[in-house]
Amino acid sequence: MILAYITIAIALFFAMNIGASGAAATMGPAYGSGAVKQKYLALILAGSGALLGAVVGGGEVVKTVGEGIIPKNIFSLEVALVILLSATLTLFLANMIGIPLSTSEVTIGAVVGVGIAFQALYVNQVLYIVSFWLLVPVVAFVLCYIFGKVIQLMERRWPQLTGKGVWKKGLAILLVVTGFVEAFSAGMNNVANAIGPLVGAGIMEQSSGIWLGGIFVALGAILFGGKVLETNGKKIISFSLLEGTAVSGTGGGLVIIASVFGIPVPLTQATTAGIVGIGCARSGFQLWQKGVIKKIVKVWVVSPVLSLVMSYSLIHVFLHPNPYMMVIVLAIIVATIGTLNLYKSVRLEQQTVQQ
Repeated sequence: MILAYITIAIALFFAMNIGASGAAATMGPAYGSGAVKQKYLALILAGSGALLGAVVGGGEVVKTVGEGIIPKNIFSLEVALVILLSATLTLFLANMIGIPLSTSEVTIGAVVGVGIAFQALYVNQVLYIVSFWLLVPVVAFVLCYIFGKVIQLMERRWPQLTGKGVWKKGLAILLVVTGFVEAFSAGMNNVANAIGPLVGAGIMEQSSGIWLGGIFVALGAILFGGKVLETNGKKIISFSLLEGTAVSGTGGGLVIIASVFGIPVPLTQATTAGIVGIGCARSGFQLWQKGVIKKIVKVWVVSPVLSLVMSYSLIHVFLHPNPYMMVIVLAIIVATIGTLNLYKSVRLEQQTVQQ
């Protein structure tokens, strides 16, 4: 019984972190542009949207995380604990190092790690999910690039669309609405990351789990999302109201579509790809955008792999002790870290020689 309470506590802590990062960021454009002037109001809107999204449409993604990647008979209390602990520890370590990771990719990576450890994995479903991870950012980039070009033409023809005069209030309301839609999509898709393992293990019913998870995501956004809101608001403040609306609406819309199909996808990558698309439409493909794309690729690769290794290792430490397998895992980790450090040293040496 104590183990069950610990597992639930970790899941709810994870849900609050999802709210504090992903959900809170959705109102960044509205807050940064001044469409919503009060920080607490922006956070309440983000939390409310996430809770509504979880309750209205979070069921399909919960099913995928809870039973669509590994057989349901594998899911036990201990397995759910391993998945949630792996995802939480991976995010914590990444935050300490300063690497931004996707909660959806971290969670799916942890579930896949368990499936590999038990040699029971729905490979086709995993490939289906990964294809969405590739597709969503690309579609977001293309759509926002097109929207960006159209918005430029419209703003040149009708300068008031830049947010001047009587149009400003209407455009601000539109931006707030799309921000709320984006928060809705975050709740619809990301609550499953925290609640899916609990439902899969039979610790909690799906309906009550979604409500509880949604409430804690909302609380995380409202209580701890202020810093993320400030950061995200300042990043997009140079965009016009219509451009911010295009980014939020595109990211939120794509994540809602993925959620209907039960696919957990990274909202942050969809939004970032949309921002790059708008940037390219405005000023061409700049060097900073190349850096952002490299960052997206790194996050896409690192997020699931780190949590996969973590959950696989924890299974072989606590549930199926296998010292030989642990030696191999540790050797791979040491070799990887050593290779990265060597690569950095070589790069630094080359730069020093060139100078």
